Amino acid sequence: MRCNLAGWTRLFTPMALLLGVAGAAQAGPTLDAVRRNGEVRCAVSTGLAGMSQPDANGVWQGFDADICRAVATAVFGDAGRARFVPTTTATRFTALQSGEVDLLSRTTALTLARDSQLGLTISVAHFFTGQGILVHKRLNITRAEQLDGATFCATLASEIERNLADWARQKNIRITTIPFDTPPTILAAFQAGRCDAISNDMINLSGNRTASPNPADLVLLPELVFKEPHGVLVRNGDPEWAALTRWAVFALIQAEEMGLTRANVAQVRETTQDPKIRRFLGLTENVGTGWGLPAGWAFEVVRQVGNYGEVFERGPGRVLGMERGLNRPWTEGGMLMSWLWQ
Repeated sequence: MRCNLAGWTRLFTPMALLLGVAGAAQAGPTLDAVRRNGEVRCAVSTGLAGMSQPDANGVWQGFDADICRAVATAVFGDAGRARFVPTTTATRFTALQSGEVDLLSRTTALTLARDSQLGLTISVAHFFTGQGILVHKRLNITRAEQLDGATFCATLASEIERNLADWARQKNIRITTIPFDTPPTILAAFQAGRCDAISNDMINLSGNRTASPNPADLVLLPELVFKEPHGVLVRNGDPEWAALTRWAVFALIQAEEMGLTRANVAQVRETTQDPKIRRFLGLTENVGTGWGLPAGWAFEVVRQVGNYGEVFERGPGRVLGMERGLNRPWTEGGMLMSWLWQ
């Protein structure tokens, strides 16, 4: 049987061109604007120790701040090109929707409503925590199930109160909620002994305990009332920017899995023969060509920011005393797993 090569060539050529066009990603409007501005503008909290808070010299420190630095390093090769815009729980989404910032990286739970109703896209989950319970040590309580009949200070009609009510029904225990308007008034009432417990995400509760006049008088119970993953949010309509922010976080996760740190990554790049590490560091191919990034962009993220474990340890680990828990690599039984780096 004779093969008509000319016919096959005519058929293959337009298919190849089509596949080539489909496979080549473009920068996207947000990345173009970021490059024109010369910085990545990130919505962070107004000041949460271990997550995003300016130090005595006005330099923002913490986990969420370093996530922004990782994105800035990927885009510019310079972690110093991150600019931090303080936002409250009320203004954080508006700041992103209006274009005041390019991404949001601040203790924000990832929910269906936020992913579908705000005109925003969740690009990646990067911190796995949950709603916990903080109690007075004098109660001699070590497990949440012992709180039958307890009083909670909480914001009226909030998600926290709803989660507590659902949890109490599930555990078949009785709790009473004393309503307050704002988190500061809740904390003040709790510290004054007006209620037995308060509930919030484990990050905020760890911060409350650390900032207390007598941290040893408070106990953070081990159980989670409700799961609460956090992550990066961007505006809808720019999948390229969403993907770039996702892979900047994946660079931190993948670096830890490979044993790469700020201290050793330069030496490893000079000596390694591991094909996966060489690919990750941009020595054998450029996995960032779709966004116009240099081949060594992931190397710079690790060199300037570190790996995920380093980011966690110098933030919530050291400052808040938080255990990594689920925020460990999948190879160690945690939830962190980068997509394939190829």
